[in-house]
Amino acid sequence: MSLSFKFGTVGSPQATPPKPGGTVGGIQYAASIGLDALELAWVQGVRVGEAACAAIKKAGEDAGLALSVHGPYYINLNAEDEKWPRLRQYLMDAAHFGNLAGATDIVFHPGSYFARPADEVLKKVLPRLEGCVEEIRAAGNPVTLRPEAMGKTAVIGSLEDVLALAKIPGVVPCIDFAHLHARATDGTMNTYDEWMHVLDACHKTLGDASMKQMHIHLSGIEYGPKGEKNHLVMEEADLDFRALFRSLRAAGAGGRLLCESPVLEVDALKFRELWMEISGESAA
Repeated sequence: MSLSFKFGTVGSPQATPPKPGGTVGGIQYAASIGLDALELAWVQGVRVGEAACAAIKKAGEDAGLALSVHGPYYINLNAEDEKWPRLRQYLMDAAHFGNLAGATDIVFHPGSYFARPADEVLKKVLPRLEGCVEEIRAAGNPVTLRPEAMGKTAVIGSLEDVLALAKIPGVVPCIDFAHLHARATDGTMNTYDEWMHVLDACHKTLGDASMKQMHIHLSGIEYGPKGEKNHLVMEEADLDFRALFRSLRAAGAGGRLLCESPVLEVDALKFRELWMEISGESAA
């Protein structure tokens, strides 16, 4: 019996040995410690060529790791018209080279509201994102684009936002439960019932298949009146991980769960252990 979720890290594990090092070494090390997913953290730009992508893809296949990409932070679906082509290219590059590297999913931050109402912003960003998907598909690229649920109230990325973006075929959210907790700003969004409400909304919008292929980011998180401040290790967080995992189990969820805590692989393995305890599943 295999687990419903694959567990991994966003970025290479911190204890990755220097040789061979890099992403290939990170993949090999992640597999050696019992992880089975890894998100390539291309957050400062897409700086790889075709040869490097081929090596990453082979390493992932050899190790049996599910690969995804976290696209550059500079992507902003709500950018000013003159800036949009340049910022759009970051997403297109992440999708192109991510696919070459064997990644199936491209996670990205949707951008800023720039103090405009969410419904007004969505009218602008939906056709832009749809155009990106059309171009990606026209190139024969099958990757799924995953706008991430965000932790700061000033940015696009409420649950409602990312579910609205998911009405575009080929777009499915990355649900960061720590971000949703931080975005609430007041300690709510932290109970079994609240998580079930989130998962019910996801199920209603995305359907059965997507609930079995969820893409989740998770860590502890510090927050204030404007939402997220920074990520925390599991033990320092007020987030009720047990309640969250119970709700995921009750919702029949599966997919990938990727850790973004300051101790990446340490907490990723703790999440894996907690999931096995709560779900009753065992690794094959």
